[in-house]
Amino acid sequence: MSTQESGTFLLPDVGEGLTEAELVTWHVRVGDEIKINDIVCEIETAKSVVELPSPYAGVVQELLVAEGETVEVGTPIIRVGDESDASSNGAPPIEPPSAASGVETSAQVDPPAPVDVPVDVPVDAAADPAEVEQPLTLVGSGPKEAAVSRRPRVLAKPPARALARELGVDLADVVPARADGVITSADLTAAPASPAVPGARAVPAPGAHRATGEREHREPIKGVRKQMGQAMVRSAFTAPHVTEWVTVDVTRTMELLVRLKERPELRDVRVGPMLVLARACILATRRTPIINSVWDEEAQEVVFKHYVNLGIAAATPRGLVVPNIKDADALSLPELAAALDHLVATARDGKTPPPDLSGGTFTITNVGSFGVDSGTPIINPGESAILCFGAIKRKPWIVSDQVVARDVCTLSLSFDHRHIDGAAGSQYLADVAAILEDPATALLF
Repeated sequence: MSTQESGTFLLPDVGEGLTEAELVTWHVRVGDEIKINDIVCEIETAKSVVELPSPYAGVVQELLVAEGETVEVGTPIIRVGDESDASSNGAPPIEPPSAASGVETSAQVDPPAPVDVPVDVPVDAAADPAEVEQPLTLVGSGPKEAAVSRRPRVLAKPPARALARELGVDLADVVPARADGVITSADLTAAPASPAVPGARAVPAPGAHRATGEREHREPIKGVRKQMGQAMVRSAFTAPHVTEWVTVDVTRTMELLVRLKERPELRDVRVGPMLVLARACILATRRTPIINSVWDEEAQEVVFKHYVNLGIAAATPRGLVVPNIKDADALSLPELAAALDHLVATARDGKTPPPDLSGGTFTITNVGSFGVDSGTPIINPGESAILCFGAIKRKPWIVSDQVVARDVCTLSLSFDHRHIDGAAGSQYLADVAAILEDPATALLF
């Protein structure tokens, strides 16, 4: 990497025409040697968290965006060069700027004072383990033109930074108790008169805000949560939803699962009711293909999909996402099981690739995992139907005029009533229920 320009990595569009992203975590530090395709950071787009590989090899010269900062596509985020680049300017490595300071180039950032460089900082034995394990982050740096008057740089770790944001505290105003100058959560919650924390700012302890009448807090609507909200509003106010439901005896499906788990083809994958339901939903589209279509308002056409990209709604800490399994109708049962496992694991980690979040044709949402019987799901935009899978519970059921205990669950189906009438919706739901009630029925599809 001979020139700065060739080694400056710009935030890319990771798909779907995204315009901005939040830099969640850096995986490298200034001075680290990296190779092409080494993961340098994680960003959160409007749909998921994505790991960014480096297009350059060399030594990290600068981290140009702070963790927690949202920047537009095309913004320089990291500069990579060779060792001579770092030594040629005679200055120590520059740490990333704070989120509050915005994106800064190397010409705008002052070299950090030696006391602020977070290298080999001794660990306080009494410190919060969560803080000890995470990298230090510098905050409070300002532009060069304000260097004479800007405040001293402050060391703080992610938990302390998060608590400071929650409490509305400027870290630059807090006097750290530790000798290394690192601000901890204890510094933020210490009483101002506490002799153990001389000069600490008056900050309420966790929970103390309730006594002062502050009974709520605010969180910015961004990322996945923002995308989810917009999508749900768009769907609810453009497609007239109809929801039908049916309660079905799934005892035979549960018996089938016992046998399937003994199959060598399914030894290494999760075999549960969701797997059978997914297959049932796919098969049922053969007799009611309009369920797997979409209303094209602009073209005034109904677009029938001759493939099933099966979406699974997944609740994540960042909000609801609906990754989908491409061409799920072409997969064997073991392949479908493996795809479900992979889809759920990546969704929970918040690392679903953006392409997996688009192009879905039909969605399943599982509220049964929360013990909920049923619901009225909102259709994923771009699709025409969504099936809600309720909890499987042991209940009294009438079989051959006898009341017996059976495994029972409720399925509910929401569909776009512009082009799917009640007969088609009912037929589809009845077919799915029939397969769950007697899996052998699948042979008829």
